[in-house]
Amino acid sequence: MTLDDVEPLVMRRVVVPFRIRFDRLHEVLQAAYGWSNSHLYEFRIRDVGFGIPDGGFDDPIDARKATLLSAIDDIGARSFKYLYDFGDGWTHTVKIEKTFPVIADLNDPFLLDAVGRCPPEDVGGPWGYEEFREALANKNHERHDELVEWWGSADYDPTAIDAANLRNNVDALATKWKRRSRKKA
Repeated sequence: MTLDDVEPLVMRRVVVPFRIRFDRLHEVLQAAYGWSNSHLYEFRIRDVGFGIPDGGFDDPIDARKATLLSAIDDIGARSFKYLYDFGDGWTHTVKIEKTFPVIADLNDPFLLDAVGRCPPEDVGGPWGYEEFREALANKNHERHDELVEWWGSADYDPTAIDAANLRNNVDALATKWKRRSRKKA
């Protein structure tokens, strides 16, 4: 997955079971990127949306009831979009690189690779992120003081990434989901 319209590159490679529900895939992506999971989301596969319906006219298919496998089988796409935070407008391109045969007891998601630091939440989307980085780096920028106060410092390295922490966040999902399964049983 790559975060569209930002530089430098922000990319994650994850392994997930093909039968993962979209609501759980959303959680994996949130953990892998380091987002805070505090906004609405939608997966767009061609013209079909998967998200959380709110009773509106053009609701997406309920992400809690649809799996990646069923959607890919029905629609036939090997790449799609993941939209997060409709106000900021973060768009990610998700590509299915490879599929593997089912391996018993290997149903947990995991993070293979992480490149680039995820932008801060609520920074204003790709264009706000660009201004954020410019303002922090330039003491003469009109928004420098405001954004330093909001962020907490003038230090921000878009290439600095804590991949171990992101991996732990993704790993924690499998533990959480297993606890839920035991409670239902």
